[in-house]
Amino acid sequence: MATPVTDQFRVETSDHSLGYNKPQTMGRRLWLPMTLMAVVAFPIALVFSWIRAAEIASSGDAATGGLIDAARLGHLVAAFGFIGFMAVFAAISFAIARVLGNFRKGGGEVQEAVGNEVLTLEMPVTAKVFTAFMMMGMMTMAVAVVLHFGAAAAGETWSLESHERWALVLEGLRRIGVVFYLFGIAFGLGTIIQVLRFQAIRIRELAARHS
Repeated sequence: MATPVTDQFRVETSDHSLGYNKPQTMGRRLWLPMTLMAVVAFPIALVFSWIRAAEIASSGDAATGGLIDAARLGHLVAAFGFIGFMAVFAAISFAIARVLGNFRKGGGEVQEAVGNEVLTLEMPVTAKVFTAFMMMGMMTMAVAVVLHFGAAAAGETWSLESHERWALVLEGLRRIGVVFYLFGIAFGLGTIIQVLRFQAIRIRELAARHS
C-alpha cells in the first residue's frame, strides 16, 4: 500500500479549494508589468550605449571632460540595462509563482469536485527560500541601479578614476544580485517539482478511493 500523502507532506485540510496565497496572487498581477518594464529598459540602455560610443569616438586621450562624459553615460547604460535584467528575472520569478498558484487552486478544485476533503500543500521550505532569494536579488540590483544613477549625476565633480572605480564596484554588486535571482529561480523550479509529486500522489489516492 502506498504511503498516504499526509505522511509525506505538511498539508492544510479544508472542504473547499483555498485558491491562491499572497505571493501567488502577486505573481499573477506583476509578471506582465515586469516583462513590459524589461521591454522598455533594454532599448533605452542600447540608445545610451550608442551615445556613449559616439562620445568616446569624438574625444581624444587629452579630452578628459569628454572621457568623463563617456564614463557618466556608462553608468546610465549599466543602470538601464540592469533595470531590464532585474525586471526579466522578476518576471520569471512571478511566472513561477503564477504556475504554483494554478497548481494550488486547480488541485483543490479537483479534490472538491469529487466530493473529498481538500488537502492543500503548505508552503514548502523551498518556496520560502525562493521568495527570500528573489527579494534579496531585487534589492541588491535596485541598490546598484540607484548608485549608478548617483554616479552619473556626480558628473565632473568626480575624477575619471572615481567613475571607473565605482563602475567596477557596482559591477560586482550587480552580479551578486544576479546570483541571488538565479538561486531563487532554481529553488522555485524545485518547488514546482515538489508540488507535482504531491499532486501525483494525491490523484492516486483519489483514484483508489473512487475506483
